[in-house]
Order: sequence, then C-alpha cells, then structure tokens
Amino acid sequence: MRAMRTDGMRAKPAGKVDMYTAAVITVSDKGSAGEREDLAGPLVREMLESEGYEVARAVIVPDEQAVIELELMKCADELDIALVVTTGGTGFSPRDVTPEATIAVCTRMAPGIPEAMRAESMKITNRAALTRQQAGIRRETLIVNLPGSPKAARENLGAVLPALDHGLEMLRGAKRDCAADEQSKP
Repeated sequence: MRAMRTDGMRAKPAGKVDMYTAAVITVSDKGSAGEREDLAGPLVREMLESEGYEVARAVIVPDEQAVIELELMKCADELDIALVVTTGGTGFSPRDVTPEATIAVCTRMAPGIPEAMRAESMKITNRAALTRQQAGIRRETLIVNLPGSPKAARENLGAVLPALDHGLEMLRGAKRDCAADEQSKP
C-alpha cells in the first residue's frame, strides 16, 4: 500500500499525478444487519475510483444519527479522508437521519452541491424534490450525501463529481485563488 500523505492524498507511483482519498458510507439498517445487499455503496466506489479517487474506507452503518456522526468524524478527524460520500438515509422516513448527522458534524455547509444534484434529478423525476441530502465541510473533508437507490446515487454523483476535485483543491490548500485560473485563460 502506498504511503498516506498528511494532506489526504495518496502518493502514486513515479510520474503519475496524486489523487484524493475518499470514503463511502452506506447508511442502511438492513444493509448493516446483513439483511440486504449493498448495491449503491459499491457503485459509488466504482464511480469514484474511475475518476481517480482512492477509496480508503467503505463501511455500512445503521440509520442511527450518533453512529453516522461518529463515522463521519472518524473519516474527517482520524483518517483525514478528503471526500466522504454517504448513500442512503436522505428520504422522509423517520429513520432517515443522514442529513441531520451531516449538518451536526460540519462547520460549513456547501448548499450548491445538493442544489445541483436535485436540479439534475428533477430532469428525470419530480420525486427528486423529496430528497433531503446535504453537503458540508468538516476540517479539510468534504462530505456529500447521496440517495440510497443505486440509480439515484449514480445520477446525483454524476451531476457533481466533475466539480468536486476543484473544491477539494481549494479545501486542501492546493489552490488559493480561483480568479487567477480565470485570468490566465486566453
């Protein structure tokens, strides 16, 4: 295994660009009890890896706010994961508490991410208006909630994944001046 750097990136073999670390947290009572196969988590992992992220952690936790909060904090505070993506627990069921857990652990919210996901999903189904996903920042970790359905998770992550690396560059200190990028363009 390659060495972990202190900036949440893993060093790749010589001659290749560094990539960001990621974690995938599936939130599901049945999944965590072994009563349902997790289909969304592996799909999200595959999407992240295909974009160059190294998924350093993938877990399934029950729909318990305290448990979700602890896992989010572990990923951000102990493991220094750059991007944490959750799947599940974003609906209207009384047990759907992933957004509340995310809000509780984040110091700054990133509302544009879920807004973009909902806008894209509304082109497919009006039920996208019923999702409660959030996105926010804890320390130098970006946390993004996705729905639990594999189809919805794919659509939502696909809508924002191309933009996340720029956000992580800013968050992790690789870039400090977005305007400089714009000024350097012909």
